[in-house]
Amino acid sequence: MIALHITHEAVEKMGGIGAVIAGLVTSADYRQAFGRTVLIGPVFMTDRTGAERFGPDGEVLYSSIDGIDTADWADKFRPVEQAYEVGIVYGTRRINDGDSTVPAEVEVLLVDVFRCNPDRLNRFKSELFRRFSVPSDEFEHIWEFEQYVRLAEPAWEAMRVIGCDGGPNEQAVLFSHEYMGLPTALKAVMDSRAQVRTVFYAHEVASVRRIVEMHPAHDLMFYNLLASAEKTGKGLEDFFPEIRDNFKHPMIKSARYCDAIFAVGDFVGREMWFLQPDCEKMVVEMVYNGVPAISPTLSRRQEHRSRMKQYAKNLVGFEPDYIFTHVARPVLSKGIWRDLRILHELAEQLAREGRSAVYFMLGTLAGRRREKDILSMESDYGWPVHHRKGYPDICNGEEVVAELFEDFNQHHEAVKVVLVNQFGWQRDRCGRRMPEEMTFTDVHMGTDVEFGLSVYEPFGISQLEPLGAGAICVVSNVCGCVGLLLRCTGGDMPANILVGDFIRVPAASTSADALRIGLAERDAVETTESKRLARRLTERLPKSEADISDLLAAGSTLGQKITWERTVADFFLPAVARMCE
Repeated sequence: MIALHITHEAVEKMGGIGAVIAGLVTSADYRQAFGRTVLIGPVFMTDRTGAERFGPDGEVLYSSIDGIDTADWADKFRPVEQAYEVGIVYGTRRINDGDSTVPAEVEVLLVDVFRCNPDRLNRFKSELFRRFSVPSDEFEHIWEFEQYVRLAEPAWEAMRVIGCDGGPNEQAVLFSHEYMGLPTALKAVMDSRAQVRTVFYAHEVASVRRIVEMHPAHDLMFYNLLASAEKTGKGLEDFFPEIRDNFKHPMIKSARYCDAIFAVGDFVGREMWFLQPDCEKMVVEMVYNGVPAISPTLSRRQEHRSRMKQYAKNLVGFEPDYIFTHVARPVLSKGIWRDLRILHELAEQLAREGRSAVYFMLGTLAGRRREKDILSMESDYGWPVHHRKGYPDICNGEEVVAELFEDFNQHHEAVKVVLVNQFGWQRDRCGRRMPEEMTFTDVHMGTDVEFGLSVYEPFGISQLEPLGAGAICVVSNVCGCVGLLLRCTGGDMPANILVGDFIRVPAASTSADALRIGLAERDAVETTESKRLARRLTERLPKSEADISDLLAAGSTLGQKITWERTVADFFLPAVARMCE
């Protein structure tokens, strides 16, 4: 089979979708099933140029933009480029997913859509509206929408050029990763010549994310509304008609025309039905993500943990008994204030026992800072413990988290919190107080607790990445990964997994009840649940090396059940097989 992945991360892993693609393509079973994998996306203004366009592990075979043609590809691609007035870049790159995986070589196909043939584009937009109810004219001023509509036709024709449109002897499967790939998938549906299966890979439901984030009661309101609305047959637009103004919404609704929808979590599957509850023919498959496999020895675990504790001491002046982490962008959906509520409750208990902890929030909304700026901030005012507003420090929405952390540290002694708003985890990225030998592996293998109490989290790979190293993973029950954990454990979770329930409101029995839930109700639920989670976490924190060893053994056992190798074999490939039948 041939796998065609439409994604904005065709060249570089930048986030969750890139992590999923890396996990899939490096799986042995995936590679056995798919003889070719092609990543397709638009050319970005920030892409490299020339032979370096695909990075150090890539090779550009053809680029009309850079004047590269290694094997007479111009004769094949030029008709497409001339017809659609675009540029094409084609080649290969290698993908890794952790230290233990064998690199996978994939093909890359990029289309420069900064120019286009307006007549062809407008005809295509007309067909999108007529056949799939996608009103391109309402959103074409939004480049995030427009570029993926422009991508569809030339990308599809370029796929045909390289022999990836399917045939009687080789099945082709086109995966639309989020809304970005749907115009191309719909083009394949429209083309009577095509012999390709189409999949909407639902890494989230963008329409729902926006509602959950914007409502003051967040997940508490929404998931109670979802549960009550499912009994009535009403859909999302019946309660929030304004969602039609979200440019992603009509595109995601068009996913029903694909052969299947792959939902990465149980709630995602339910959310897709909530978008259009009357669509009886829609096929929704549960295809959970996996987690990179790690299983260090106890001695190696302790080495990583010691480095994290040394770094914490260099920053806050004392060596903590515990290291807590939260690896995520500092955005509202991650529920970071819930971490602080639990840490507030935990601090008093740890102080009574003469113990301490340091919590690291690793994430940025402003990209990688220059080394000279990091060193300057470190020496001038003690970054990353202290921050100042404005680039190169706090900006782009990081301000709220920085203020919360500053206030927390002023009122707590046993627990200190640190926002490392930088991309990377080594000395040249994070300053001279970081141990010289440190790498990002220390975070996953050296933390005692990983937080992930999101209000919206379709799956949550990062929440579980330290599991195999014996960390305690604290996640909210709206995280899609909880469904996978329940299936793997039969509901009998080990001490490594602590699940928070922030959506339980017994009185919300109807949709009207759910819609009346507001900030006061959410605050009451979070207060109660934070106290409960703090008590449970205090009980589970390791008190001795034997405790660490027990957590390591239990985490490693469960971690091996949720690796990419297992989830590809148990969920992804069976779903592909059912669709192709």
